[in-house]
Amino acid sequence: MAPNDGLVRYAFRHDDPDVEIVIEGELNWISGILESMDLLQVGWIQPLLDTSSLDINENEEEQDLGPAPDPSRIPVVRRMIGELDVLSKIEDMGLLEPELPTVEDLEYELSCIETPPPAEGPLIIDPMAEAWLRELMRIAVRNYGASFLPVEMIEESSGDKLGDRKGMELEFWLEKLFRSGKLVKVHGGDHLGYGPNPSWLQNRMSKVVEEDPEEDEENDSDSE
Repeated sequence: MAPNDGLVRYAFRHDDPDVEIVIEGELNWISGILESMDLLQVGWIQPLLDTSSLDINENEEEQDLGPAPDPSRIPVVRRMIGELDVLSKIEDMGLLEPELPTVEDLEYELSCIETPPPAEGPLIIDPMAEAWLRELMRIAVRNYGASFLPVEMIEESSGDKLGDRKGMELEFWLEKLFRSGKLVKVHGGDHLGYGPNPSWLQNRMSKVVEEDPEEDEENDSDSE
């Protein structure tokens, strides 16, 4: 429904030919123009806000936001650049310093776990190698909080569990896993590293959780 009075906007558009008409002003004035152009039966009219009718008091007092800030009440802490001992502050807060794994640590823990089931899914070239790599990444994340491992550490700690992949061949294989979304790539200075995609690790853990109830049922039946 068109407005009866006041400021309005008239708009009309036609695609073929490409025609667009926009007129703003008082309704009576626009109605005369539309009648002269024979446009009363097309387009639409919408009201506009008349800001002149608004009661705006420019001298209105500002809202009370409380007292002005007092910089003298803010404590000032100054120290030389590089003087802060982050590790001691972490210890004072009762937090543990992150423990980075060594090649020997990862190699030992990897040798202590049972042989994992082969990795499943499309486009897997070496299911057992991928399964062992996932176990290595899981140890690094869960036991040491390491989000990635350098390529050299992956090669040295995995032994022959990744097959004959060494050097550039190993990097090429890790790059393929990265491109498939299973790993993330990390550039750390002169070293290139890879870490696990959380969903890739979660896939392994969910399978373990699903298998545990079945093993418990078998153990219960054997005990009976």
